Amino acid sequence: MSIPFSNTYLRIPQGFGNLLEGLTREILREQPENIPAFAAAYFKNLLEKRKKTNFDPAEWGAKIDDCFYNNHAFKDQEISEKHEPEQEKHQASLNDSSGENKEEVAAVKIQAAFRGHMAREEVKKMKSEKSENNKEENV
Repeated sequence: MSIPFSNTYLRIPQGFGNLLEGLTREILREQPENIPAFAAAYFKNLLEKRKKTNFDPAEWGAKIDDCFYNNHAFKDQEISEKHEPEQEKHQASLNDSSGENKEEVAAVKIQAAFRGHMAREEVKKMKSEKSENNKEENV
């Protein structure tokens, strides 16, 4: 006999939501053909960055979320002082991006804008064809 509803409550691990948000944002930005392969490469890159900088965005995001929900994460000053320099280093590395990285970011923006343009043109074409078909049916 199966029970359709259960009173068990599954909890999402801390930081998991932030990881998925970051992955989703990059998938929407890049529009990859093979999403599982892109996700594997994204997480591999994230692990490499975490090893190099000792900065874990999932942990930091979990602490920020925790701050909003129960305000326990920022009570310990040692933890916040420990992560502030690492976050500043991370922000400085983002601001000190090389020309190559800027070109890559610009290329991604241009590609995204072009894809959006092409999609809008296709929608216009489909709408005009639909209105022409409707006119022909009415005549």
